[in-house]
Amino acid sequence: MASQSALFPTIGKVVDSAAKSEKPQGTQEDDERPVQEVESLCMKCYKQGVTRMLLTSIPFFREVIVMSFRCEHCGFQNNEIQSAGSIRPEGAVYTARILTRKDLDRTIVKSENCTITIPDLDLTIPPSRGQLTTVEGILRNIVTDLGADQPLRRVQNEAAYNKIGKIIGHIKEILGDDDEEDKEESTTGEIKRQSAADKDAPMKPFVITLDDPAGNSFLEFVGSMADPKWNMRTYRRTRQQNIDLGLINPDAEPEPEKKEEEQIGGGLEGTNEEIYIFPGTCSSCGHKSDTLVKKVNIPYFKDVLIMSVNCELCGYRDNEVKSGGAIAEKGKRITLKVEDRDDLSRDILKSESCGLTIPEIELVLEAGTLGGRFTTLEGILDQVYEELSEKVFSDAKKGDSTFESFLGKLKSVKNAERPFTLILDDPLANSYLQNLYAPDPDPNMTIEEYERTWEQNEELGLNDMKVEGYENDVKEDKAKEGEGEETKEVKEEVKSKEETS
Repeated sequence: MASQSALFPTIGKVVDSAAKSEKPQGTQEDDERPVQEVESLCMKCYKQGVTRMLLTSIPFFREVIVMSFRCEHCGFQNNEIQSAGSIRPEGAVYTARILTRKDLDRTIVKSENCTITIPDLDLTIPPSRGQLTTVEGILRNIVTDLGADQPLRRVQNEAAYNKIGKIIGHIKEILGDDDEEDKEESTTGEIKRQSAADKDAPMKPFVITLDDPAGNSFLEFVGSMADPKWNMRTYRRTRQQNIDLGLINPDAEPEPEKKEEEQIGGGLEGTNEEIYIFPGTCSSCGHKSDTLVKKVNIPYFKDVLIMSVNCELCGYRDNEVKSGGAIAEKGKRITLKVEDRDDLSRDILKSESCGLTIPEIELVLEAGTLGGRFTTLEGILDQVYEELSEKVFSDAKKGDSTFESFLGKLKSVKNAERPFTLILDDPLANSYLQNLYAPDPDPNMTIEEYERTWEQNEELGLNDMKVEGYENDVKEDKAKEGEGEETKEVKEEVKSKEETS
């Protein structure tokens, strides 16, 4: 580990070592020089240029190699960044909500496999060379790349010219650029711009997303990972993504899934019961995708039905839980005092009829929110955060910062940075929270049963539900049907006699 840190020092240490060095660049030993220089062929004028390489580590990320090329003959220059590590086991998606001009200074590490998306501009940047830049740098590169062929588009395809011009105009509004700066650049040939983060001008908020199947990209957060404007999630790569990364032979046949050997959970006797498969279509891409249904017995609780959808084509995944038992006579309220991160690993079953409350941050989820979920406490808090984080962006457009503050509190809760109280209130008693001390009582968890009110039974449709003595009703209905048929036969017989006479 020590040798690795010496080989990949942080940028701060590189700057300090370069400042303390008193030797001229040409007299330093190769091992002492933080930036290595190698002569390389310029692909524009085919003369010798210089490639400078810097091995460094990015805090909270990993080791990278920053390369910069410059040709003194023709002035061509280029820079690129490559990951110094291996491909990660899972892909990663980074999302940042750029709400203020200071957010434009967030650092971006973009690998050659990364796709950048800005939904508000309907803009997608496909995978290309690696870059070490900022959000502002990405926006300026977009303006430069799209604006290069605009004069030609104006002649050949006016519709495309107008559409791309609109995107460039929106980006320039975000950056706060004007035409006078562009004219000054074209005459002098030098780029002299004030940083967009330092300009005093209104800015339209937007969302930027980095999707890297290799997991080697990074989007900087502010302060800590509890940054309410920043989020990261990992996902399992699809077969096609593994092929694109060169991890799987495209000509090889995919291995069939052994669904009958999957140990998803135990049945009534602790054995793995049959998994039912229902053919259907993926709600994300519309292709064929099966729904798997499995009955699972949760210890010290009851039987539940787990329904899972996993699309192999687009990677869409979803799961839902339904109760497999009878309706309980009383409702149930579960209260848990969460004190550390160990409590976040508790299994939790939240049914469709269950409400979730965290009084410390004034979070109240009504019954039906998120549907039925069987996950961990950390997992369900992550799902709540992802759902609500979509709303903070729309509220930020209206100038409302209250929800952003609430989202920061929610992130501190889901990271167990502060103690909090979790309350699950289920009128049907179909929800469950794992007892780490089972079968003994859990000192941090209380479970209380209560009688449902008439309004709750009416909302659940239980007031009109008859579960006893319904056999007599069925017999009475059949008797009435029989009497009706006899009356109909008599009427038909009388009618036929009248017609004969």
